[in-house]
Amino acid sequence: MRTRRGSAVWQWMLVAALVLGTTALWAGTGAAAWQPTKPVEFNVPAGTGGGADIMARFVAPLFQKNKIVDKPFIVTNRSGGAGAEGFLHVKGKAGDENTIIITLDNLFTTPLATGVPFNWKDLTPISRLALDWFVLWVSADSPYKTAKEYFDAVKKEPGKLKMGGTGSKQEDQIITVQLEQAFGVKWAYVPFKGGGEVAVELVGKHVDSLAVIDHERIPLPMWDQIPTLKEATGTDISYLMLRGIFAPPKIKKEVQDGYVDLFKKVFETEDYQKYLKDYALKGAFLSGADYVKWLEQKEATTRELMDKGGMLKK
Repeated sequence: MRTRRGSAVWQWMLVAALVLGTTALWAGTGAAAWQPTKPVEFNVPAGTGGGADIMARFVAPLFQKNKIVDKPFIVTNRSGGAGAEGFLHVKGKAGDENTIIITLDNLFTTPLATGVPFNWKDLTPISRLALDWFVLWVSADSPYKTAKEYFDAVKKEPGKLKMGGTGSKQEDQIITVQLEQAFGVKWAYVPFKGGGEVAVELVGKHVDSLAVIDHERIPLPMWDQIPTLKEATGTDISYLMLRGIFAPPKIKKEVQDGYVDLFKKVFETEDYQKYLKDYALKGAFLSGADYVKWLEQKEATTRELMDKGGMLKK
């Protein structure tokens, strides 16, 4: 009897332990990930109508539309100082769980060109949402029908032909320097306030070109007919612009992971995937250590190109 009773007690204890263990396991895997508890301030370090602003205003309503989170994401533009206003604002909100910022390459170019006391490492990386391709254009009325013809013409008259781009000491001018270094040519770079203004100037023939600059063609209908620079000239260079999300410094790890999860879910929606195709963006979600490593490499490349072009703040 003692043996049977002892066996029964042991079996009961074993069952109880298994039940407790199973319950603990369920609680660990089934617990809801962190989500914002109030409206999220979605900062854009640029004016309205630009790439970052358009993306932020498209992405913001997708959280509620797709039932990812029930709190609204409210877009706020802070464009002063080539985006420095927005970066410093978010940097100053350490620990704030309900503030984020979307950024392009001004994350790197603005502090390098102006000396503003900010570095991307002052923020908390969340995720990379996309990469932006760059294409070398000429007017449809231009006599140049291939990239090689165009570069040959620029080489014959250094500094005469004008390269139009958005902003000074930013992506378009950096790419211009990269092209000058690679092809041994020289343009007169003309900065404009936005991409729309650049396109108008190009069509009006006030500039001769505006700056696909990548190792592979854009895999989208019609865009895939444009050759890479390597195909067109034999010289292989690449420049892709960041579209990424950051949060303030010193937020909790669970908050960082929560935002990564939220943006991953948005990235996977049909709405967002269609947006990538409509705007010819390269879907390239990245987070965690891989995102940080990419940011470090991107900053180093940007610094090197800006240094060659004399764009660094001394």
